[in-house]
Formats: sequence, structure tokens, C-alpha cells
Amino acid sequence: MKDATKALRGGRDSKAQFGAVNPPVVRASTYLFEGYDGLQEAERALPGEALTYGTHATPTSLALERALRDLEGGFRTRLQPSGLMAMTAPLLSFLSAGDHLLMTDSAYGPTRAFCQGTLKRFGVETTFYDPLIGGGIRDLIRPNTKVVFCESPGSWTFEVQDVPAIAEEAHKAGAVVMLDNTWASPLFFKPFAHGVDLCLAALTKYVGGHADLLMGSVSCVESVYPTYRRGQRELGLAVSPDDCALALRGLRTLSVRMKAHEAAGLALADWLMGRPEIAQILHPGMPHDPGHRIWRRDFLGASGLFGAILREDLSSEAHIRALLDGLELFGVGYSWGGFESLILPVDPVGARSATVWPREGRAKGRLLRLHAGLEDLEDLKADLAAGFARMARI
Repeated sequence: MKDATKALRGGRDSKAQFGAVNPPVVRASTYLFEGYDGLQEAERALPGEALTYGTHATPTSLALERALRDLEGGFRTRLQPSGLMAMTAPLLSFLSAGDHLLMTDSAYGPTRAFCQGTLKRFGVETTFYDPLIGGGIRDLIRPNTKVVFCESPGSWTFEVQDVPAIAEEAHKAGAVVMLDNTWASPLFFKPFAHGVDLCLAALTKYVGGHADLLMGSVSCVESVYPTYRRGQRELGLAVSPDDCALALRGLRTLSVRMKAHEAAGLALADWLMGRPEIAQILHPGMPHDPGHRIWRRDFLGASGLFGAILREDLSSEAHIRALLDGLELFGVGYSWGGFESLILPVDPVGARSATVWPREGRAKGRLLRLHAGLEDLEDLKADLAAGFARMARI
């Protein structure tokens, strides 16, 4: 089956669902076994593979995990209560005091903070690396490097990483490769076909799709699953079956929505390139972008999230305030991936250590992160055009 069909069919079992189209929402902490033999059989099962206790699985969470596994192509998928937990729980599972972590310098801000805070307190050393390093990552790998972490493209600065080259060097040294795949979703990047061992994602974003859900997922290849499964169980991580039902609802329309987000994002980015207020567009799906070659090689599509750099002379606080305060369709807020369009001024300067921002070839004005939602494209253009007119009056 093609991905669009998998997203619709995954995790569904009409017999087990009493003929209902959607898996039922089963709220359970305790399961009862058929006497002593039933208890013994459950205890022999792998955690999360049988219905033994609510923190391990419910019928609803299993349906979502199986649907995501089918889309991503991994061995097993487990759910997390937030996107950030999908990033941090695998790191806690694979790293110990004295270990070394290689983290992309373009990582999601809270992931970076976790490395500099919790992991540092636990005795794990983190080296941030240039996301464009490719196979040169070999020069940073140490004997105690246990994990190489990628995020492609970066959710602020949109550098596209050469994941296969990084994974090849990491595996030669015995390190595990993790990837934050939130931007592309399970539809537009297949991590396990490019050497990734653990695919991490914020289902809050595109899978949820409706700005009403907090959830993450971790999918693994078979060789690393036992280590991650143990960490998942020891941390006691669990998700609500009601939230799983929301994620399943979003998953069913993911293919249609992602195509619409991709088309809207590319069209809006192209329009912004022609605006005199914009110095540069950061979008790997556009031919001018430095990451476009690798994006075309490895990705199957683009999401609706991209960056726009204002001209330097239009980057003051007064200009940013004039643009944002009157917007009617673009919401000013964190997150992305829902049906709504969003805009956020961001400053990568303080969130880099291995590289500087702006890096070579990037404009020096204020960076705006935009998410193209599902509104009419002409309405979105008019909303931004009115904002640019307000800026002109400063």
C-alpha cells in the first residue's frame, strides 16, 4: 500500500472494533488475566507487546503505534506524552555518566537546553556540531561517543543535513543515530532508509494537525529497541488513550494536509521572495536554497514551515511590532503543524555554539519563522501585505 492508504488503514481492525471505523478509546490502568496461566503468559511478553498494565499499552495506543510503525518502516514505535519527551527519553535511555553526545547545532531549543542542563548534571558531555558537517562528523567522534543526534532541516534555520553520510561514520564508531523528523513527518522523509536508528517526532505538530494535542513518538530499528524499551519502562512514560484517539484522527488526513501545507508553503515563500521587505527565504524545497540538492535526493516533499529574513533596515523592534500586531490570519505563537498559519520572530544568534548566525550566505536581518496553514493563499498574502504596509509607515 502507498503511504496515503497506510495512514488511513493503519492500526484498524474492524473485528476487534465491533465494526466501528475508528479504534475505540479504551481507558485502562489495570487488566485482568485468565488465572495463573494468563498471568504467566503476560509476564513473558515484552513490555508494550501485550496488555499488561496501562503505562505499557492500551488498545488505543497500540493502534496508533502500529499505524506509525507502518508509515515510518521501523521495527517498533512507542508513544511519549510530548514532543520534547520524544527527544529526551531516548537520550536518557542510551547515555550514561562519562558518555559523549554529538548534537546538531541547529537543534530544537528545548532539546539543546536538555543537553546543557539535565545531561550535563548527569555527567554526559555534549559537543554541538555544524549541521552541514556531513561525513566530517568522523573527526568529532570519540571512543566514548554513544549518540549522534540529527535534526533535518533545523526548525529555525532550515539547514538540511547529509544524514546518510553522518550515519555511516557514526555506525563505523559504534554510535547510535537519532533524528528529529518532525518537519518532514512520516510521509516526506523515511529515516530508516537513510541509516537512522531512532526516529523521533513531535506528533503535536503535523500528525495531530489541529493544535489541540501534545504527544511524541519514538520509532526504532530492531537492534536498539531493547535498550529503548527498558528506558521507556523505567521512566514510566505513558500517554492518554483519549489523546491517542486525537492523533489517530489527525493521521487519517495527514497525506491530504501535508500536500496542502507543502503547496501553500512553497507558494507563499515564492511570493515573499518578490517582496522588497524580504532579504532572503530559507526553504530547502526551493531551488535557490543551499540545502536543496540534498533535500531533492533524500526527501519526498516539504512541509509548510520555512524562514524569511527581513531587510536589515526593517528589522527593528518597532518594525516587528508593526508587522505582527495587526495580523488577522497569521497567529503569533509557538508550535506549528496545525491547520492554522503562524508567524514568530526568532533569534538564532544565542542558540548556536559550533557555528555563528548568520552563517555564510545568509542575510543579516531579523529572521521570521512562518507556518503556512490551510487558509486561502490569497488571504494569507493580503494579511502579510497589510503588515508590510504598516512597517513602511515606521
